[in-house]
Amino acid sequence: MLINFTDANETLRWLAINDGVMGGVSQSCIKPSPLATGLFSGQLSLENNGGFASIRRRADDYNLVGSVGIRLNVKGDGRTYQFRVKTDEQLDGITYRSLFTTDAQQWQIITLPFAGFCPSFRGRPVQDAPALRPENIKQLGFLLADKQPGAFCLEIARIESYPKAANL
Repeated sequence: MLINFTDANETLRWLAINDGVMGGVSQSCIKPSPLATGLFSGQLSLENNGGFASIRRRADDYNLVGSVGIRLNVKGDGRTYQFRVKTDEQLDGITYRSLFTTDAQQWQIITLPFAGFCPSFRGRPVQDAPALRPENIKQLGFLLADKQPGAFCLEIARIESYPKAANL
């Protein structure tokens, strides 16, 4: 288990980073729920060339040696989100992302193999980026940028890694 929200202070380890960094007006936050989950929610706006809302966990050593992917336990709203990882502690730079689509109001187990993560920088693919090495992951996060303005909510129960031999 990498992250669960049974510790009410877990949401304090996350930062919201939205399109306001480039003039947009989208808003998001992460808050604990009464059910010991984290709620990533807000309003996505396309105004002022905006269009993304995100949360990122503060840098940490996750000890993912031997892991081949991430498993999420989430309840969404039918929208497509990105799970993102970074191999450094910088705010900006190359991010490795994997998209997943949620079923509205249904708990899901989402399995994201690291081999399927694509490197990007500010939303654009990076062709010559080094391969993602799980043992180098320092930051985790979620991003919504589906070009659909309006309210959103992703409820997160757990984030865990899985080894090669795991039954998926």
